[in-house]
Amino acid sequence: MPRYYFNTRLDDELIADPDGEELRDPDRAWEVARAMIRELLKTEGGGDALLSAIIEVTDDEGEIVLEFPFAEAILDMPDESTTRH
Repeated sequence: MPRYYFNTRLDDELIADPDGEELRDPDRAWEVARAMIRELLKTEGGGDALLSAIIEVTDDEGEIVLEFPFAEAILDMPDESTTRH
């Protein structure tokens, strides 16, 4: 299985993922990136700096497979502030 690395770009800073994760294909890497972003936004909040961040998913050769903007991950997030009666 190919290994994908989930590096976070925040402005000009790149936070590298040294370990990566073995996944079946780029579609699964996209799903993992979205889940990572959503979890981070839940725990850290959605400040402007974080919402402008991007996860760059790379392969073993360091080639970018996909870029996932943090702001895109919240577009289809369920609304947790609904009122229950």
